[in-house]
Amino acid sequence: MKSWTKRMTPIVGLVTVGALVTACGAGGRPSGGGDAAAVSAPETGITETSVTIGATFPLTGVAAPGYSEIPTGTQAYFDYVNAAGGVHGRQIDYIVRDDGYNPTTTSQVTNEFVFKDGVFAMLSALGTPTHRAVVDFLNGEKVPDLLVASGSRQWGDDPEAKPYTFGWQPDYEIEGKIIGQWVAENMPDAKVGLFLQDDDLGEDSERGLRPYIEDQIVEVQRYTSGNTDVAPQITALEAAGADLVLGFNVPSYTALSQLAAMKLNYDPQWFYANIGSDPALIGSLLSNFSKGAVAATNPLDGALTTEYMPGVDATDNAWVKLWQKVWDEHGEAGELTNYRIFGMSAAYTFVQALQAAGENPTREGIVDALEKMGGAAANPSLAPYRYSVDSHLGISGMRIVEINDGASDPLTPVLVTDLGDSPIEEDGSAADDGPPASGIPESAG
Repeated sequence: MKSWTKRMTPIVGLVTVGALVTACGAGGRPSGGGDAAAVSAPETGITETSVTIGATFPLTGVAAPGYSEIPTGTQAYFDYVNAAGGVHGRQIDYIVRDDGYNPTTTSQVTNEFVFKDGVFAMLSALGTPTHRAVVDFLNGEKVPDLLVASGSRQWGDDPEAKPYTFGWQPDYEIEGKIIGQWVAENMPDAKVGLFLQDDDLGEDSERGLRPYIEDQIVEVQRYTSGNTDVAPQITALEAAGADLVLGFNVPSYTALSQLAAMKLNYDPQWFYANIGSDPALIGSLLSNFSKGAVAATNPLDGALTTEYMPGVDATDNAWVKLWQKVWDEHGEAGELTNYRIFGMSAAYTFVQALQAAGENPTREGIVDALEKMGGAAANPSLAPYRYSVDSHLGISGMRIVEINDGASDPLTPVLVTDLGDSPIEEDGSAADDGPPASGIPESAG
């Protein structure tokens, strides 16, 4: 497996499977641990000059396209902050390791982060099946498990069971709710087919959708990540007469579904979840999967999706201007992409929490800081956070958009909601937030 780090951070070898510590039950948070002044010994992963954090990403394998760009954005923003003096004088050391989207590998490298590297926290570890393998272990070891890069509700719906874990992006259930309501109101006669990843991504999304479009669903097809032949599923959707297909997929499977539909001359209205709808990436994947038979032009023109933060097409947006500046100054080869913006945005949120945790941050202190940030914190997304003592769920909403010429045309205002029966409402509280002039949360540095 590969390790990736821009800073010269020592990388130790993998421990053997037999030496792994098994995932244990979630432990409770210690009482009174938030007072950094009362801590006499340095916190794990914290020195006078540095704070060390870790992350697991699929740098190789079927999930790597797009997702492997996220940590390059995160690193660029941390380099930007470090160049300005860091957070309370500490440089952020960011270590990323490849798990290949394989839960067994995720367990191995996460064990290494905790017991070999002694990280202060994990940040934006990516993937639902992969992170499920380590979430109880991290909570048992009381390691902050921050801003998980997955929309599963399990990262934030039960803080008592997982007190150190926080989601970040909108969870799949509220995305399903917002999509379901829009379809019911705007396409009430559509025959709906569901194309779902067979894990929490599909399950949570379907839970959100069904109360709104139960009577419109004519077929449900699922795929297992790793099996790249989705022709049977797309054939079944066509046979059922689905003229609107709602896809909740990672990017590779959006491209595979498009390729399978092209071979069948099947042309429904497509509506893809946000995580699988980046136009530039899908075009590139489609060209690659078809071995050049399909040009790498945008295949998603006319498709519907959701948007919860401004992307590269929003060149006049203050946050996008900041991300472009950061990438120009500290990025690696290649252009600014939506995935790199995702990484920068999560990094910004981490810096907000770290500076709020005080000059002598503790693991308990950064958890408390995130809970207190709540919906009031200015942030790069279109909707407020939901963080509190009772909820560790992240961004609360999004808007429906149509993809045209690679850009997003909004069809709705920003809509916010929560799990279950919470109403879907319009929101304007965070959509116009902009970054501070420095590009760094005010009390950092």
